[in-house]
Amino acid sequence: MAWQNNQTSGRDFLLSDLCQGPSAPRTFFALSLLELLAALLGSTTMITLIRAHPQLHSPTYFLLGQLSLMDLLYMSTFVPKMALDFLSGDRRISFFGCSIQMFLFTTLMGSECLLLAVMTYDRYVAICHPLHYPIRMRPKVCTLLVLTSWLGALLSASNHVVYTLTLPYYASRQIHHFFCEIPALLKLVCTDTSQYEKGIFVRDLIFFLSPFSAILASYGRILFTVLGMGSSLGLRKALATCFSHMIVVSLFYGASIIRYFLPKSYHCPERHEVLSAFYTFLGRAGTYHT
Repeated sequence: MAWQNNQTSGRDFLLSDLCQGPSAPRTFFALSLLELLAALLGSTTMITLIRAHPQLHSPTYFLLGQLSLMDLLYMSTFVPKMALDFLSGDRRISFFGCSIQMFLFTTLMGSECLLLAVMTYDRYVAICHPLHYPIRMRPKVCTLLVLTSWLGALLSASNHVVYTLTLPYYASRQIHHFFCEIPALLKLVCTDTSQYEKGIFVRDLIFFLSPFSAILASYGRILFTVLGMGSSLGLRKALATCFSHMIVVSLFYGASIIRYFLPKSYHCPERHEVLSAFYTFLGRAGTYHT
């Protein structure tokens, strides 16, 4: 273990460029900065409005405020570093900085995965069991559900990140990504990690499928209930209530499936970077319309 620590401590990693070309760094600097400012403005405005207006003190808006907070933290994890890299051309990141970035990114991805399922459950109760809504979604229950989302993701991220950081890395330390992420770092490990990667895949698949299955079941039940009412007005109201959330779910889980669960034959660093850029600059925009 001491040899491994000597291999991984006190040395910088080198992040790759998202795009090549003389104007690409400044272009993406502007894009990343605008996206961060939009996230900051959108999230803080939404959180402030929810806290300031008593009529918005409901479980739905409480959960929406938590999602906005997660998105703001998500953007702040690596967009400032990206912006500095694009502007200065210095793509180095310290071992400590890479560790923090990887830990925060993994935690926030997991917590949002779970929170989206909680938000779907909130819509399910509101539409299918409106009389029970004040009991099932009372403040203590909402707080417990949110804490479970954070703690579940925190424990999962801690397990993966701590182990990944103890592995020995090649001397080149060229990360084929524009931020630190576990799959990208595992490609730099100078030992066989195939069994560990299989374990990660199985655990992540279970972690992913559990909330995703709950989301599908909730929306299936919502659709069944609304169709059973035989009211076109009720159907339109249900769709209006759920449509924006379904867009966010589709963007989040669609990007995750392509990024983490497609066969290795489909994977390449360039595809990963383009997909991550799409999710960073476009996918998060759906949150502010939920």
